[in-house]
Amino acid sequence: MLTVSSIGQTKSFPSNIKEEIVTYTADGVTFKGFIAYDDNIQGKRPAILVVHEWWGLNDYTKMRARKLAELGYIAMAADMFGDGKIAVNPTEAQEFTTPFYKDPTKAKSILDAALMKLKEYSQTDPNNIAAIGYCFGGYVALNYAKLGAALKGVVSFHGGIGGAPVDKKLLKAKILVCQGASDKFVSQKVAEDFKHQLDSIGADNTLKIYANATHTFTNPDATKIGKEFNMPIEYNADADRDSWNDMKTFFGRIFKK
Repeated sequence: MLTVSSIGQTKSFPSNIKEEIVTYTADGVTFKGFIAYDDNIQGKRPAILVVHEWWGLNDYTKMRARKLAELGYIAMAADMFGDGKIAVNPTEAQEFTTPFYKDPTKAKSILDAALMKLKEYSQTDPNNIAAIGYCFGGYVALNYAKLGAALKGVVSFHGGIGGAPVDKKLLKAKILVCQGASDKFVSQKVAEDFKHQLDSIGADNTLKIYANATHTFTNPDATKIGKEFNMPIEYNADADRDSWNDMKTFFGRIFKK
């Protein structure tokens, strides 16, 4: 068996990725999450909570969880809508996500329950947990941190910015924000203003801006989806690669050996 010493590194050994569908309950609603980990690695390892785009916990989100498992983490893609619901168009996606934008605290109990489920796994190091999120999921993950979640770090990829105020007494996590320079939904100025807010309370934070990248730049299906629904989104392979590498560097810094 292999040990956790290789986590986050390029591996020369084959992975044995185990995948499981798990359920958890919050506020009387049952949610269906997705967990992935490398069974060839022995011992506890840092854990990553993955929060989906506004479409729901689809194959793209599961792919990201698998990639994190291949890096040696245990990853859980959280379901935010209940019963694994997936939106089929922007109107439905907006219907599912609007309550979270109206009430930034709404996601906390759901993520708390997801985190409890993740901690049940013997592979999870409860002292080294982070969250990442995409688009809507970036907004959710950042707010979870701002509301005091006991996370080592949060990474937002082309995420929404806003919601709960920045509070030095509550924020425990280190922050990495990855934004596209050509994002029509979250401008570079909005991202920079958020960084200034974090700087003002002495928070450990990094803002990365990727040239020629739009909203949803990490999703290989973004260009097709953008054309289908007339949305200003495109996949950007360079920004996808660079932001993923920035995340890996960030995790290497925040997790204790």
